[in-house]
Amino acid sequence: MELQDFYQNYIDGAWVDGGAGRIDVTNPGTGEVLTQHAMADAEDVARAVAAAKRVHESGVLTAMRPVERGRMVQAMGRFLLDNVDGLAPLLTMEQGKPLWEARMEIEGAARYFEYYGNQAETVEGRSIPLGAKYYDFTTYEPFGVSGQIIPWNYPVEMTARSLSAGLATANACVVKTPEMTPVTNFIFAKAAEAVGLPAGAVNILCGYGHEAGAALTSHPDVRQIVFTGSVKTGQAIAAAAAQTLAPCVLELGGKSAAIVHEDADLEAFEGNVRWGIYFNAGQVCSAMSRVIVHENRKAELLERMEAVAKSLDVGPGIDRPEFGANMGAMVSVAQRDRAEGMVAEAQAEGARVVTGGRKLNIPGAFLEPTVLADVTPDMTVAQEEIFGPVVSVLSFSTPEEAISIANGTPYGLVGGTFTGNLDQAMRDAQAIRAGQVFVNEWYAGGVETPFGGYGQSGYGREKGREALWNYVQTKNVAISIGGGAGRT
Repeated sequence: MELQDFYQNYIDGAWVDGGAGRIDVTNPGTGEVLTQHAMADAEDVARAVAAAKRVHESGVLTAMRPVERGRMVQAMGRFLLDNVDGLAPLLTMEQGKPLWEARMEIEGAARYFEYYGNQAETVEGRSIPLGAKYYDFTTYEPFGVSGQIIPWNYPVEMTARSLSAGLATANACVVKTPEMTPVTNFIFAKAAEAVGLPAGAVNILCGYGHEAGAALTSHPDVRQIVFTGSVKTGQAIAAAAAQTLAPCVLELGGKSAAIVHEDADLEAFEGNVRWGIYFNAGQVCSAMSRVIVHENRKAELLERMEAVAKSLDVGPGIDRPEFGANMGAMVSVAQRDRAEGMVAEAQAEGARVVTGGRKLNIPGAFLEPTVLADVTPDMTVAQEEIFGPVVSVLSFSTPEEAISIANGTPYGLVGGTFTGNLDQAMRDAQAIRAGQVFVNEWYAGGVETPFGGYGQSGYGREKGREALWNYVQTKNVAISIGGGAGRT
């Protein structure tokens, strides 16, 4: 799959330029311009929404037996797998992650299509007994047009997460891709064509949030919205959607904490550090950005975490094709500089840099894997999301103090506890204020497990069967069969 000089948007089954011109897509692994992409304006968004609305109102998706529609969704996932060898290098070049991580992302994206394709025929209503004079039942119907705004950290997997569920439930979809990593989303248009979805069922366009994103979320014909991104943008989307009363699924930021108890297996925890904060250079909403360790194990744990951070080989992702102890670039120099600035601010507030904290002296958006010690709960670095390879270590003396620290931010996306004591694990799982809690393994779970936040981490759930209910609305049908009106 050769890199093109220019990528277009996909609206109503056609590849088209954008009314807002073009944007340069930069390779964060080199700092050089990679390619250009068409930028959509409000008129482009309107055309995409009109195409999706036409498909919905035609009934072509809802007329299919769910199993038939599900097989088409599954086939889109197989299309991704068939093209993983060509797609993965493009993803690495536009996003910065190691090539093996890019392959994992595409394989994860395919899994969403497999899972939700299988779920398509399980969205069933129920009958409600009202006595001999009535027959009453519920059905689930698609909202119609689903507007989906995708983040830059996992542009393929996050598109797959919402697109697969939306199509499985017979919605037509308009996807706004992230302007920093828009390239690889073309694969979904190709996949839709390959499996025979009608033109307009899938629309893929790139544009700025303040223009294309705003036009999508405020459009009166967009009846459901999915967004993953920052709290500030999520608040703006919720406000815009409120004007048309379109329901939203908002997966926003996190400042997730792992509680490491005195009896925890610290050797095993090293692997959780590797995956929890340094995977995708820490650019993960559910990253393990805070570690709250028992004061008696703090010194040992810091030594182990320092060793993990120093073991990672950091450099251009395209040169790191094999699974291993390596890390690629952050998505942009601006994102890297922001993370580096937050480390410097933490030092000024009294935190100690155990290792890392500096940008690499090579072209590209690279930051050393970083461990901060002597962090206190009130520090900015312990309260605000960094979205980079920086972990803050805090300490506690009692389980109650650990929970207080873990819950001491406005976020509530995920949390974790590490202990050999089952009772303690269950107490923590109940007390941690988060939508998902990991016990003894960060990122335990999978596509099948619901994911979403408390507090400023948003609302609604993605993944699992719970996600399907975001894309359908309930209709009740009450039939009088007794020949007379009224109740007795």
